[in-house]
Formats: sequence, C-alpha cells, structure tokens
Amino acid sequence: MKIATFNINGIKARAEALPRWLDDAQPDVVLLQEIKSIDENFPREIFEDRGYNVEAHGQKSFNGVAILSKLQLEDVTRGLPGDDMDEQARWIEATVVGKKAVRICGLYLPNGNPVPGPKYDYKLAWMERLYDRARALLAAEEPALMAGDYNIIPQAEDAKRPNAWREDALFRPESRAAYRKILNLGFTEAFRARTQGPGHYSFWDYQAGAWNKNDGIRIDHFLLTPQTADLMRDCRIDSEVRGHEKPSDHVPVWIDLDL
Repeated sequence: MKIATFNINGIKARAEALPRWLDDAQPDVVLLQEIKSIDENFPREIFEDRGYNVEAHGQKSFNGVAILSKLQLEDVTRGLPGDDMDEQARWIEATVVGKKAVRICGLYLPNGNPVPGPKYDYKLAWMERLYDRARALLAAEEPALMAGDYNIIPQAEDAKRPNAWREDALFRPESRAAYRKILNLGFTEAFRARTQGPGHYSFWDYQAGAWNKNDGIRIDHFLLTPQTADLMRDCRIDSEVRGHEKPSDHVPVWIDLDL
C-alpha cells in the first residue's frame, strides 16, 4: 500500500498539478494539507473519477486537510482531540483496510510564527494535544501512523541553511523538543529510518530562487507505530515535483507498506 502526504497549498491553485501527480505516482492513499476550501467546495469529482474515496475537513481560505483513498475509509473523525474550542481544520483520521487495517492520521501542524506570541503558544499547545493522541495510538497496539506537514525541522541536517532558521518557530528548541517527545514515545520517523544525511528536503520557498539553489527544509514527516514500522518497505520524497508547472511549495512524501 502506497501512502503519501502532500501539502498542496490550495486545492484551486493545484487543480491541474495534483491530478497530474496522482496519475503518475498512483498512490493508494493521500493525506492532503492546506486545501484552503470548505468541504462543500472541495472538487471531489476530480478524485472520485480516479477511483478515490474522499473525506475532507475544510475551512474557508485557510488550513484544511483531506484524505483520498482507493480503499474504503472507515471510522472517519475530524479535529484533534483535547480542545473543543479549536476551530482550525488541521486533523483528520480514518481506518483503511488492506491486508490489515491501519489507522491513518493526517495533520497540518501550526506554523507558530512570529515567536514569541499567541501563534507560537498555540503551536506548542497543539503539540501537547498531539502527544496525547500519539500515546493513545500506541496504547492500541495496532498499525497506525501520523503524517503530514509538521512544520518542524527536526535536525540541522534537515535544512540547507540551518542558521537562517535558528529563531524560527519551525526550528526553535522548544518546537524540536516537543517533536522529540512524541517521537520518543516509540514512533519511527519513516524517512530517516531509510535515508541518512543532509540534502533531503520537502519544502522550498517561492522566494529568492530557493528551488534552483536547493535551499530547502524537510518538514513533512511520517511517524509510524511499531506495528506499522514493521510493515514499511520504502519511504521517499518526490522532490522533482517542485520543478513542475504551478507547483506547491511542498512536495509529496510517501511510504510503501506491506499491506
């Protein structure tokens, strides 16, 4: 089973690029972030015509997450538990059944800038709620994963110019510590389990020729429970997608599971 995560930076803006990538890559399941659309306006037909079931958790103009799946989606829930007052559409999860059932959680973690300030406070509070949900997933002792745009640069090697990010919310010590706290519960970070070393990025800014300079950062991650990590056959970044026509500033990251 090929499962991908892709921050598309607006479903309307990516109305041609996303279907083109789907046709080329043929993922079984895709977790989308930043769809920037309410559910009623999400162009389901584009994906249903390609055999995907569609579940979205949208919001007008901002945020928004969705799941596309060629397999049936069961027990779909929307919103990260822990704060009933949180109106930002950043979390969706569902169970997908292949040879085994796997709980798939798609997330768009808050950016948090500027630092300090309420946006950074919200980021760290959101990560505390994510920690609680991660613990619950592990306690179930079943295949599960959390994937999406984490807005976290885990290590210096995950940025072309780490010093430029020192005071950014994506690389602040508190942000990385909150990420490690989740990881250290017992999750496997899929890409680093397969590939080591610098130069591997999933985001390049639109400004200052970042793509041409390969001035990127790696902020899109798969975190796997032990039961899922045992099933992983591969994990890669489709970096070439950034060079296509009208690209997102992110590229897809995908894993292949023996499911």
